Amino acid sequence: MRLTDLPTPCVLLEQSRVDRNIDRMQKAADARRLRLRPHAKTHKSPALARRQLARGAVGICCAKLGEAEVFAEAGVRDIRLPYPLHPVNAARVLALVNRTHLSFIIDHPAVARGWSDALRAATRTVDVLVKVDVGFHRCGIDPDADGAAEFVAEVARLPGLNFRGLLSHAGHAYGAMSDQETEAIAASEARILTSLAARVRALGVPVEEISVGATPTARFSLRQEGLTELRPGNYVYYDRTQVALGSASWTDCALTVLARVVSKPAPDRIILDCGSKTLTTDQARGAGGVSGYGAVMTTLEATDHDPSLLIERLSEEHATVRVTQTSPARGGRQGGSLEPGDLVRVVPNHSCVVSNLVDAAWLVDGEQVIERIDISARGRIA
Repeated sequence: MRLTDLPTPCVLLEQSRVDRNIDRMQKAADARRLRLRPHAKTHKSPALARRQLARGAVGICCAKLGEAEVFAEAGVRDIRLPYPLHPVNAARVLALVNRTHLSFIIDHPAVARGWSDALRAATRTVDVLVKVDVGFHRCGIDPDADGAAEFVAEVARLPGLNFRGLLSHAGHAYGAMSDQETEAIAASEARILTSLAARVRALGVPVEEISVGATPTARFSLRQEGLTELRPGNYVYYDRTQVALGSASWTDCALTVLARVVSKPAPDRIILDCGSKTLTTDQARGAGGVSGYGAVMTTLEATDHDPSLLIERLSEEHATVRVTQTSPARGGRQGGSLEPGDLVRVVPNHSCVVSNLVDAAWLVDGEQVIERIDISARGRIA
């Protein structure tokens, strides 16, 4: 089967790029003797997780219990949830503990006590890490607050909780405007975590793990001292945002959306069949004032996007593309010459969300379709 045989829109995964991305990150982590634990929320596919584990990943991360249940059923034996689970989920967690090595985060004293009570009642113990806010200001304890180290020590003393260490997510790196800013965020994250770990150890509590996770900062986190684990997710595919952030090039982007021109109402307006149900409405971030809802490659073999094509609006089933200039993409064709029936490939702004919108993706080698990849954990939002 060839790309031209596939119904559109559909999601494509370029096999050589997927494997290269996985190998490159694994080798970088191995060289620094860091454990690599990819976040599977990007691909939501046991088939992709198996590729990562086969190359040396120590386990995976999942965003929600529903995702973890899918991966445990598929045989993944080490799953971490860097998400604030509430003890109301104790029955599901206990069921998972029977099937996989599970760990999750704590960042609130009442929640910590609730989990301790639930696990003690079930005569079980679960690994936990304390989530630390390193600047994103979403979840996590304030490392500079009075009693921060004492809170970690208290978690470590609670029965049923096996304290492993500290964990963070430098999500604010997605707002960085330069490599220098991203590097500074990675360095600050490491300083905050290692400083807090030292204060916790001074209280007599071992801190075995210091875990960080974000694709934009990963290349700089590799240079930091004191870390034990990396948890990037988006690196398996990358996307337009990662290109804008300097984390990847266009030829690293492994996930694209195959779309067809379905209408051309005017010379400067083209309609594709990939709307918000396929591309997502996420905006791209990074330097350079990136706009629109994806980058269009005007031929199936193109290695760069066409800057003359701006996806300026998404409806549920339509992508409205404005032709802004006449210069073609390198290795492509002039965007204004596209006509109804022509195929394009779109690099989405955010590949993780695209994975959650479709049941399957197609693994491809150039224009040759290799196999269908089921996205088994899509839609598991609870």
